[in-house]
Amino acid sequence: MKALICGVAGQDGGYLAELLLKNGYEVIGTSRDAMITSFSNLARLHILDHVQTTSMAINDFRSVLNVVQRFKPDEIYNLAGQTSVGLSFEQPVEAMESIAQGTLNMLEVVRFVGQPIRFYNAGSSECFGDTGTHAADESTSFRPRSPYAVAKASAHWLVQNYREAYGLFACTGILFNHESPLRPERFVTQKIVRAAARISQDRSKTLQLGNIEIYRDWGWAPDYVDAMWRMLQQERADDFVIATGHTQSLEYFVECAFGQFGLNWKDHVRVESNLFRPSDLRVSHANPEKAARQLGWTAQTSFEEVVKRMAEDAALFVHGERG
Repeated sequence: MKALICGVAGQDGGYLAELLLKNGYEVIGTSRDAMITSFSNLARLHILDHVQTTSMAINDFRSVLNVVQRFKPDEIYNLAGQTSVGLSFEQPVEAMESIAQGTLNMLEVVRFVGQPIRFYNAGSSECFGDTGTHAADESTSFRPRSPYAVAKASAHWLVQNYREAYGLFACTGILFNHESPLRPERFVTQKIVRAAARISQDRSKTLQLGNIEIYRDWGWAPDYVDAMWRMLQQERADDFVIATGHTQSLEYFVECAFGQFGLNWKDHVRVESNLFRPSDLRVSHANPEKAARQLGWTAQTSFEEVVKRMAEDAALFVHGERG
């Protein structure tokens, strides 16, 4: 089997490549410019030499077509495009082009080449908006509250339309938040654990955060890429919510992260209103029962264990033991 991972340089791309290699796949990974991309996550996982990398611009139809025709993959995993909710408020056009237009290009290429390619699209729980006490499942309406979420919602409906209209094996994983040491520091979870590690060495430092009264379902990224792979092994393509089913506050994440270093977070964290997003969903709950029933998938790593593993890696990072 041959798999093409679009966006292999990111957190999910690295763990997915690792999983597919273990499952005996030939793995090709793309980035916008493979000549200058470091692929540091693949190197950290010790798999860089086992993944064939190539350049591909997902918002350029010809670029996508050339790569798909050259490598002839059996499976395509679309993990490319803008990944930051916060950045999407600053660059909304890029969000739409890289996510919605990019997904459309991928689907159209799969339809054009006419091969039985199985296609996975990375969706997002951000599409649901604020669900309050309701645990979102595959039938829950979308109410996106950011340019990123609007783009992801558009991509979701494109995948469903191509599945129904053209008979493509195309599915979307509606993934809730999932973290790991491979997260870049622009993501709030990594920002928090690394700040806690630094403050444990220099207690004069402080951490500035935006709204910590938000609630998310946080899981472990390596668990979630297994769900992606399982989706493409089904007899029929379908969409799935992937989550732990347990929601925690960002304040509790901060408390746990600082607690890993023996610190009281209240002594070192300042909430700054200027860091609040223009519109942010306050509560996110998930019901992953369908994935458990049809994929045989459930999250294997607890929230507390996720924080602990990230904190252990952050400690190595600030001590210079890991680059």
